[in-house]
Amino acid sequence: MSSTSATPTATETVLAVEGLRKIYNEGTDHANMAIDDVSFQVSKGEFLCIVGPSGAGKTTLLRCIAGLAPASAGRVTFEGKPLSNVPEQLGLVFQDYGRSLYPWLTNGGNVALPLAARGVPRAQRAARVAESLQSVGLGHVEKTYPWELSGGMQQRVAIARALSYRPELLLMDEPFASVDAQTRFDLEDLILQVRRDLGITVVLVTHDIDEAIYLSDRIVVLSKNPSVVREVVDVPLGDKRSQVETRSSDAFLGLRNHLLSLVMPKDE
Repeated sequence: MSSTSATPTATETVLAVEGLRKIYNEGTDHANMAIDDVSFQVSKGEFLCIVGPSGAGKTTLLRCIAGLAPASAGRVTFEGKPLSNVPEQLGLVFQDYGRSLYPWLTNGGNVALPLAARGVPRAQRAARVAESLQSVGLGHVEKTYPWELSGGMQQRVAIARALSYRPELLLMDEPFASVDAQTRFDLEDLILQVRRDLGITVVLVTHDIDEAIYLSDRIVVLSKNPSVVREVVDVPLGDKRSQVETRSSDAFLGLRNHLLSLVMPKDE
Protein backbone atom coordinates (compact mmCIF):
# COMPACT_ATOMS: atom_id res chain seq x y z
CA MET A 1 0.00 0.00 0.00
CA SER A 2 2.71 2.47 0.90
CA SER A 3 6.36 3.26 0.57
CA THR A 4 8.82 5.26 2.65
CA SER A 5 10.69 6.46 -0.43
CA ALA A 6 9.39 9.31 -2.57
CA THR A 7 11.09 7.99 -5.70
CA PRO A 8 8.62 7.15 -8.51
CA THR A 9 8.89 4.01 -10.54
CA ALA A 10 9.12 5.76 -13.91
CA THR A 11 12.52 6.88 -15.12
CA GLU A 12 11.82 10.43 -16.30
CA THR A 13 11.47 12.90 -13.46
CA VAL A 14 9.57 16.10 -14.24
CA LEU A 15 9.61 17.67 -10.78
CA ALA A 16 11.97 17.10 -7.86
CA VAL A 17 11.56 18.65 -4.42
CA GLU A 18 14.64 18.22 -2.24
CA GLY A 19 14.84 19.17 1.44
CA LEU A 20 12.39 22.04 1.01
CA ARG A 21 11.99 24.37 3.98
CA LYS A 22 9.89 27.52 4.19
CA ILE A 23 10.13 30.03 7.06
CA TYR A 24 7.97 33.14 7.05
CA ASN A 25 9.43 36.32 8.59
CA GLU A 26 12.80 34.59 8.72
CA GLY A 27 15.37 36.36 10.88
CA THR A 28 12.76 38.18 12.97
CA ASP A 29 11.14 37.59 16.34
CA HIS A 30 8.02 36.50 14.47
CA ALA A 31 9.63 33.74 12.39
CA ASN A 32 7.23 30.92 11.57
CA MET A 33 8.39 27.64 10.03
CA ALA A 34 5.62 26.40 7.75
CA ILE A 35 7.57 23.59 6.08
CA ASP A 36 10.50 21.85 7.76
CA ASP A 37 11.87 19.19 5.40
CA VAL A 38 9.90 17.98 2.37
CA SER A 39 11.29 15.82 -0.44
CA PHE A 40 9.55 13.93 -3.24
CA GLN A 41 9.68 13.45 -7.01
CA VAL A 42 7.05 13.40 -9.73
CA SER A 43 7.42 11.33 -12.89
CA LYS A 44 6.29 12.33 -16.36
CA GLY A 45 2.58 11.61 -16.82
CA GLU A 46 2.00 10.92 -13.12
CA PHE A 47 -0.95 12.22 -11.09
CA LEU A 48 0.28 13.03 -7.60
CA CYS A 49 -1.85 14.44 -4.76
CA ILE A 50 -0.64 16.20 -1.63
CA VAL A 51 -2.70 15.87 1.56
CA GLY A 52 -2.19 16.73 5.20
CA PRO A 53 -3.87 18.19 8.28
CA SER A 54 -5.39 21.66 8.16
CA GLY A 55 -2.59 24.22 8.42
CA ALA A 56 0.08 21.75 7.28
CA GLY A 57 1.37 24.16 4.64
CA LYS A 58 -0.01 22.42 1.56
CA THR A 59 -0.70 25.65 -0.33
CA THR A 60 2.64 27.10 0.78
CA LEU A 61 4.36 24.01 -0.62
CA LEU A 62 2.52 24.35 -3.92
CA ARG A 63 3.49 28.03 -4.18
CA CYS A 64 7.13 27.10 -3.67
CA ILE A 65 6.85 24.34 -6.28
CA ALA A 66 5.26 26.78 -8.73
CA GLY A 67 7.99 29.39 -8.29
CA LEU A 68 5.54 31.85 -6.75
CA ALA A 69 7.31 31.86 -3.36
CA PRO A 70 11.01 31.33 -2.60
CA ALA A 71 12.08 28.44 -0.41
CA SER A 72 14.11 29.19 2.71
CA ALA A 73 16.23 26.06 2.15
CA GLY A 74 16.39 23.10 -0.20
CA ARG A 75 15.56 23.29 -3.87
CA VAL A 76 12.97 22.55 -6.52
CA THR A 77 13.96 21.40 -9.99
CA PHE A 78 11.68 21.29 -13.00
CA GLU A 79 12.83 19.10 -15.88
CA GLY A 80 16.28 18.99 -14.29
CA LYS A 81 16.70 22.76 -13.94
CA PRO A 82 16.48 24.74 -10.67
CA LEU A 83 13.14 26.50 -10.44
CA SER A 84 13.26 30.13 -9.31
CA ASN A 85 10.16 31.55 -11.03
CA VAL A 86 7.09 30.24 -12.86
CA PRO A 87 8.30 28.36 -15.97
CA GLU A 88 6.36 28.65 -19.22
CA GLN A 89 5.73 24.89 -19.31
CA LEU A 90 3.80 25.01 -16.03
CA GLY A 91 0.04 25.54 -15.68
CA LEU A 92 -1.74 26.71 -12.52
CA VAL A 93 -5.36 26.26 -11.41
CA PHE A 94 -6.51 27.73 -8.10
CA GLN A 95 -9.56 27.22 -5.92
CA ASP A 96 -11.07 30.68 -6.37
CA TYR A 97 -12.12 30.67 -10.01
CA GLY A 98 -14.22 33.79 -9.34
CA ARG A 99 -11.05 35.83 -8.82
CA SER A 100 -8.91 34.13 -11.45
CA LEU A 101 -11.24 34.89 -14.39
CA TYR A 102 -11.67 38.46 -15.67
CA PRO A 103 -15.42 39.22 -15.79
CA TRP A 104 -15.04 41.88 -18.51
CA LEU A 105 -13.46 39.37 -20.91
CA THR A 106 -15.37 36.63 -22.69
CA ASN A 107 -14.56 33.07 -21.74
CA GLY A 108 -12.58 32.79 -24.95
CA GLY A 109 -10.74 36.00 -24.06
CA ASN A 110 -9.83 34.59 -20.65
CA VAL A 111 -8.46 31.41 -22.19
CA ALA A 112 -6.49 33.43 -24.73
CA LEU A 113 -4.68 35.59 -22.15
CA PRO A 114 -1.62 33.36 -21.54
CA LEU A 115 -1.34 32.69 -25.27
CA ALA A 116 -1.25 36.41 -26.02
CA ALA A 117 1.36 36.90 -23.29
CA ARG A 118 3.52 34.28 -24.99
CA GLY A 119 3.20 35.94 -28.39
CA VAL A 120 1.18 33.15 -30.02
CA PRO A 121 -0.07 34.43 -33.42
CA ARG A 122 -3.74 35.43 -33.57
CA ALA A 123 -4.90 32.59 -35.86
CA GLN A 124 -3.09 29.95 -33.85
CA ARG A 125 -4.38 31.54 -30.66
CA ALA A 126 -7.98 31.27 -31.84
CA ALA A 127 -7.51 27.59 -32.70
CA ARG A 128 -5.94 26.88 -29.31
CA VAL A 129 -8.79 28.62 -27.47
CA ALA A 130 -11.42 26.59 -29.31
CA GLU A 131 -9.48 23.37 -28.77
CA SER A 132 -8.96 24.03 -25.05
CA LEU A 133 -12.59 24.88 -24.37
CA GLN A 134 -13.67 21.81 -26.33
CA SER A 135 -11.35 19.64 -24.23
CA VAL A 136 -13.28 20.61 -21.07
CA GLY A 137 -16.69 20.24 -22.71
CA LEU A 138 -17.33 23.97 -23.18
CA GLY A 139 -16.94 24.51 -26.89
CA HIS A 140 -20.16 26.53 -26.90
CA VAL A 141 -19.25 29.24 -24.35
CA GLU A 142 -16.40 31.03 -26.10
CA LYS A 143 -18.42 34.19 -26.81
CA THR A 144 -20.16 34.38 -23.44
CA TYR A 145 -18.78 35.77 -20.14
CA PRO A 146 -17.74 34.01 -16.92
CA TRP A 147 -20.58 35.56 -14.94
CA GLU A 148 -23.05 33.86 -17.27
CA LEU A 149 -21.79 30.41 -16.22
CA SER A 150 -22.22 28.25 -13.15
CA GLY A 151 -19.33 27.87 -10.71
CA GLY A 152 -18.40 24.47 -12.09
CA MET A 153 -18.38 25.79 -15.65
CA GLN A 154 -16.23 28.74 -14.61
CA GLN A 155 -13.69 26.36 -13.12
CA ARG A 156 -13.72 24.44 -16.41
CA VAL A 157 -12.83 27.70 -18.17
CA ALA A 158 -9.97 28.20 -15.69
CA ILE A 159 -8.74 24.67 -16.46
CA ALA A 160 -9.04 25.34 -20.20
CA ARG A 161 -6.92 28.47 -19.79
CA ALA A 162 -4.22 26.48 -17.97
CA LEU A 163 -4.30 23.87 -20.75
CA SER A 164 -4.28 26.37 -23.63
CA TYR A 165 -0.50 26.73 -23.75
CA ARG A 166 -0.05 22.96 -23.41
CA PRO A 167 1.84 22.77 -20.11
CA GLU A 168 3.96 19.80 -19.25
CA LEU A 169 3.06 20.09 -15.56
CA LEU A 170 -0.31 21.19 -14.16
CA LEU A 171 -0.43 22.37 -10.53
CA MET A 172 -3.86 22.55 -8.89
CA ASP A 173 -4.63 24.02 -5.46
CA GLU A 174 -7.96 22.76 -4.05
CA PRO A 175 -9.49 23.27 -7.52
CA PHE A 176 -12.86 21.68 -6.76
CA ALA A 177 -13.42 22.85 -3.17
CA SER A 178 -15.81 25.69 -4.06
CA VAL A 179 -18.38 23.69 -6.00
CA ASP A 180 -21.19 21.34 -4.98
CA ALA A 181 -20.62 17.61 -4.57
CA GLN A 182 -22.06 16.50 -7.93
CA THR A 183 -20.10 19.17 -9.82
CA ARG A 184 -17.00 18.15 -7.92
CA PHE A 185 -17.37 14.55 -9.08
CA ASP A 186 -17.86 15.76 -12.66
CA LEU A 187 -14.72 17.90 -12.48
CA GLU A 188 -12.70 15.05 -11.01
CA ASP A 189 -13.67 12.82 -13.92
CA LEU A 190 -12.94 15.68 -16.32
CA ILE A 191 -9.39 16.18 -15.09
CA LEU A 192 -8.73 12.44 -15.25
CA GLN A 193 -9.95 12.41 -18.84
CA VAL A 194 -7.85 15.47 -19.73
CA ARG A 195 -4.83 13.87 -18.13
CA ARG A 196 -5.36 10.69 -20.19
CA ASP A 197 -5.99 12.57 -23.44
CA LEU A 198 -3.10 15.03 -23.15
CA GLY A 199 -0.61 12.93 -21.20
CA ILE A 200 0.18 15.79 -18.82
CA THR A 201 1.68 15.51 -15.34
CA VAL A 202 -0.56 16.72 -12.50
CA VAL A 203 0.18 17.72 -8.91
CA LEU A 204 -2.96 18.50 -6.93
CA VAL A 205 -3.31 19.75 -3.36
CA THR A 206 -6.50 18.76 -1.56
CA HIS A 207 -7.83 18.39 1.97
CA ASP A 208 -10.25 15.70 0.75
CA ILE A 209 -8.78 12.23 1.35
CA ASP A 210 -11.36 10.49 -0.86
CA GLU A 211 -10.63 12.88 -3.72
CA ALA A 212 -6.90 12.25 -3.43
CA ILE A 213 -7.40 8.49 -3.61
CA TYR A 214 -9.81 8.70 -6.54
CA LEU A 215 -7.53 10.90 -8.64
CA SER A 216 -3.97 9.94 -7.94
CA ASP A 217 -1.27 7.42 -8.71
CA ARG A 218 0.56 8.35 -5.48
CA ILE A 219 -0.21 10.53 -2.48
CA VAL A 220 2.30 12.57 -0.48
CA VAL A 221 1.07 12.79 3.12
CA LEU A 222 2.35 15.78 5.09
CA SER A 223 2.57 15.95 8.87
CA LYS A 224 1.14 18.80 10.92
CA ASN A 225 2.94 22.15 10.82
CA PRO A 226 5.91 22.45 10.41
CA SER A 227 5.53 19.89 7.65
CA VAL A 228 7.62 16.88 6.83
CA VAL A 229 6.65 13.98 4.58
CA ARG A 230 4.98 11.44 6.81
CA GLU A 231 4.60 8.86 4.03
CA VAL A 232 4.22 8.46 0.28
CA VAL A 233 1.29 6.14 -0.47
CA ASP A 234 0.87 4.21 -3.71
CA VAL A 235 -2.67 4.10 -5.17
CA PRO A 236 -2.96 0.89 -7.25
CA LEU A 237 -6.52 1.39 -8.47
CA GLY A 238 -5.84 1.22 -12.21
CA ASP A 239 -6.35 3.81 -14.93
CA LYS A 240 -10.12 3.59 -15.35
CA ARG A 241 -12.03 4.78 -12.31
CA SER A 242 -15.72 5.12 -11.52
CA GLN A 243 -17.22 7.40 -8.89
CA VAL A 244 -19.49 4.57 -7.70
CA GLU A 245 -17.49 1.39 -8.23
CA THR A 246 -14.04 2.71 -7.37
CA ARG A 247 -15.13 4.55 -4.22
CA SER A 248 -16.99 1.47 -2.91
CA SER A 249 -14.17 -1.01 -3.57
CA ASP A 250 -12.29 -2.72 -0.75
CA ALA A 251 -9.00 -1.32 -2.06
CA PHE A 252 -10.35 2.24 -1.92
CA LEU A 253 -11.71 1.81 1.59
CA GLY A 254 -8.45 0.27 2.78
CA LEU A 255 -6.49 3.22 1.40
CA ARG A 256 -8.94 5.62 3.00
CA ASN A 257 -8.48 4.09 6.45
CA HIS A 258 -4.70 4.11 6.10
CA LEU A 259 -4.57 7.74 4.98
CA LEU A 260 -6.89 8.86 7.74
CA SER A 261 -4.59 7.19 10.27
CA LEU A 262 -1.71 9.22 8.84
CA VAL A 263 -3.51 12.54 8.67
CA MET A 264 -5.20 12.14 12.06
CA PRO A 265 -2.85 9.92 14.11
CA LYS A 266 -4.09 8.94 17.56
CA ASP A 267 -0.76 9.78 19.22
CA GLU A 268 -0.90 13.48 18.34
